[in-house]
Amino acid sequence: MPGNSQRRGAVRKPGSKKGASVGTGGKGRRGLEGRGPTPKAEERTKHPAAKRAARAEKAGAGSRGAPRPGAPGGGPSRGPARGAGGGRVTGGGAEVVAGRNAVVEALRAGIPASSLHLADRLEGGRDDRVREALSLAGARALPVLETTRGDLDRLGGDAVHQGIVLRVPPYEHAELADVLDAARDLGDAPLVVALDSVTDPRNLGAVVRSAAAFGAHGVLVPERRSASMTASAWKVSAGAAARVPVAMATNLTRALGEAKESGCFVVGLDGEADASIDDDAAMRVLDGPLVLVVGSEGAGLSRLVRSACDLVVSIPMASSVESLNASVAAGIALHAVARARATTGAASRL
Repeated sequence: MPGNSQRRGAVRKPGSKKGASVGTGGKGRRGLEGRGPTPKAEERTKHPAAKRAARAEKAGAGSRGAPRPGAPGGGPSRGPARGAGGGRVTGGGAEVVAGRNAVVEALRAGIPASSLHLADRLEGGRDDRVREALSLAGARALPVLETTRGDLDRLGGDAVHQGIVLRVPPYEHAELADVLDAARDLGDAPLVVALDSVTDPRNLGAVVRSAAAFGAHGVLVPERRSASMTASAWKVSAGAAARVPVAMATNLTRALGEAKESGCFVVGLDGEADASIDDDAAMRVLDGPLVLVVGSEGAGLSRLVRSACDLVVSIPMASSVESLNASVAAGIALHAVARARATTGAASRL
């Protein structure tokens, strides 16, 4: 407006701090300039992944001790070396097998391992299992480290370690096709137990143990919404996980379809199914190539997995109110399969 130029403060004085600007003055261009590639999660000091990696590196450094005289490569000679027990390592590149039976079975199976940890004061002393674990570790020149129970508790996490823990690489899941091919190479009719939405690792470990007891060739789990082979699963399996491979499928329904294409019959367990696993229709297929699908105790089989089954059966029980968890149901069904194969004498029929 006319006269406004005379109003005090209406015109910015020359040489003021801010100064006049025309357009954005390049301010918008500077805002579009990137800061470079985003660093990896392990390189950002405050990121959880970086903290896990730092803990794993610290634990690994504390677990490495100098070899003692008379023990090449750090293996035991007259007793375990004393060293740090490390912290709990479940996702930073290493995992653990805890418990005397589980550790011995893992060492017998020759799975890769980095170190064996023992409590400095074992409850009940060193029994045959501990002595065998020490012998097997010595034969493989594995470092044997004596540590406190508190450090073992942190290293073993939630598992009951019984004073002995074996550090191992992350579990490597098998491929379903390889499990089926291995069974046929042995001249056996493949038998695989598939788990649908079973999220408790203890149930998975119990199923693996039952699978080993009844001659199953493997266990199949989906990649999502399912338990995996953690230390708890290893513990409950009592070492059977070293003998029975656990395969992982990106999509369980698709994996069941591939099993059917390879000649397997897919039988699902459902408490509400009209047919029983003891019926003649079930007994006729249990002695051939078979995938036995077990659902969770609460939800049972999902809709898509149920539709992928060739036959859905139930386990006869005295009370319709009772229900069985996944591991118990799998054990009973596997016993029925073993009985059917023994009756027909066709356990090796392809």
